[in-house]
Amino acid sequence: MWSMELRRPDGKEWSMPRRFEMVKEAGFDGIGLDFATNNSKEVAECNAVGPLFKEYDLQCLLTAFPRSIPDLIPYLEYANKYNCRFVNVIGMIMPLSVEGMIPIVRTWLKMAQDYGVELHFETHRACMTNDMFPTLQLLDAVPEMTMVGDLSHYMVGREFNYPLSAMDQSLMRRLMERCEHFQGRVASREQVQVQLNFPQNRKWLALFEAWWREGFHLWYQRNAGSEKILNFMCELGPPEYAMTGADGYELSDRWEESKQLKDLARKIWSDTVPPKT
Repeated sequence: MWSMELRRPDGKEWSMPRRFEMVKEAGFDGIGLDFATNNSKEVAECNAVGPLFKEYDLQCLLTAFPRSIPDLIPYLEYANKYNCRFVNVIGMIMPLSVEGMIPIVRTWLKMAQDYGVELHFETHRACMTNDMFPTLQLLDAVPEMTMVGDLSHYMVGREFNYPLSAMDQSLMRRLMERCEHFQGRVASREQVQVQLNFPQNRKWLALFEAWWREGFHLWYQRNAGSEKILNFMCELGPPEYAMTGADGYELSDRWEESKQLKDLARKIWSDTVPPKT
């Protein structure tokens, strides 16, 4: 839902029902929600749109920003109330050491298990998983921890040179081996979100497509024959994620780019899964 905010200089925004209508008409399977528990306006908005998922026959994904151990509870309750596919955690508790992170992660995983909710952790900046190297160490320390791969954050965070070295590619593969879901955004080494169809960004789009192909393949190797679903959420953010010109308006059409990412992800998936015989 965040990616459908316009944040234009003229103040124009789509209504919530219109957003659901657009998502349904465009052929998406669902919508991702997020709210901060200390923001009463966001909480009220998410509770208000909950019934729209049933009305428009769309699935719900939920992103959580817990700032304490018990702060996860409202998200787990919301996930059960509206039958969210899973909760994606961007943990706002940020210990300096991996040793400090481990008990927090394990506690949140146990809480989710008690609520019967699928839980994963997102690769994201300004949170517990801000840095790629400690995150990889955390994954080694907590084998049951799984990720939602928004690879754009580590593209920028590591400032990977292009083309990537064999070492950098191996680090990304280690991460993707633990990704149960992915998010769709293309970054360069200096910008977290670039326009998909600008000629200068073709190499970055190609790089991310290659990563998603590898990530989907690794996921399928782990989960073929199971009833699990690989979710790919198109998450092109509004300004200041989206670049704007001097007039404050965006340089590209994010809604069209979101549909482009949807089609690309489905093409990659169809290439990944062997045809039924």
